[in-house]
Amino acid sequence: MSSTPSTAEDESEGHSGNIKVALPDRVGVLGGGRMGSGIAHAFLLGGCEVVVIERDATESAAARGRVESAVLASEKRGLLTGSAQEALSRLTTAADRGVLSGCGLVVEAVPEVLDLKTEALADVERHIAPDAVLASNTSSMSIELIAAALARPERFIGMHFFNPVPASKLVEIVIGPQTAADLRHTVPGWVRTLGKTAVVVNDAPGFASSRLGLALGLEAVRMLEEGVASATDIDAAMSLGYGHPMGPLRLTDLVGLDVRLDIARYLQQRLGDRFAPPQLLIDKVERGHLGRKSGQGFYVWNE
Repeated sequence: MSSTPSTAEDESEGHSGNIKVALPDRVGVLGGGRMGSGIAHAFLLGGCEVVVIERDATESAAARGRVESAVLASEKRGLLTGSAQEALSRLTTAADRGVLSGCGLVVEAVPEVLDLKTEALADVERHIAPDAVLASNTSSMSIELIAAALARPERFIGMHFFNPVPASKLVEIVIGPQTAADLRHTVPGWVRTLGKTAVVVNDAPGFASSRLGLALGLEAVRMLEEGVASATDIDAAMSLGYGHPMGPLRLTDLVGLDVRLDIARYLQQRLGDRFAPPQLLIDKVERGHLGRKSGQGFYVWNE
């Protein structure tokens, strides 16, 4: 008898299972920042042609540089089946969204601003085939709300990758109320083909990961604000006591304090004041202490 716990849902038709599905030949990524370049890297390693779209030529060049660095690092670690040169030959960066034509999947990875996401996705939808899949990397926003701006909401789904994408094994698949039934199986299969684990959740504020992760992160900030313990000791308590790979304050620095603040404000509107951001978090963002990307957050980063 197995000692591994299970639930009735594990045996149901809705369980994500272990079946891999062939990836689309051509994948688009809208936004080439830290998350977008990481997503592009994942699909390049999966053997796809990848198109990264940025707002102008300068940002497109910067996005290419980020992806190139990640692919070269993967080659050094022996994670490529071919060479970095071969993988990067399949990468295109551009500012023209029309280049996304022919993509079987486009993943949006622009900042967590609803109007920005809906405008971008609606525009991309006009450039791709009717049966292509549109996905959002949103970490908290309603898939149903975003889909309201689309002509084909049934071809839209959430694909929430985690930072840093190359190291993270998890992708949270978010099913909207209008998401087509075939995508509920195809998209998790794509994730498994990438060598990552798919967890499937129904559309709800913060989904599963951001909602639980933010609750822990905000409480850690409150504890620091109240002088309960230092940042290093709070983090060590969770890392050593509960086996978390890193503590909640260090993780907040990695995600970005501004990103966490935006998610907290969104969830406060949707779920109530238990997600109200602590004043310490607000103050740090106002001072520009955004975490690793700015060099200082709850820690000082000397990269």
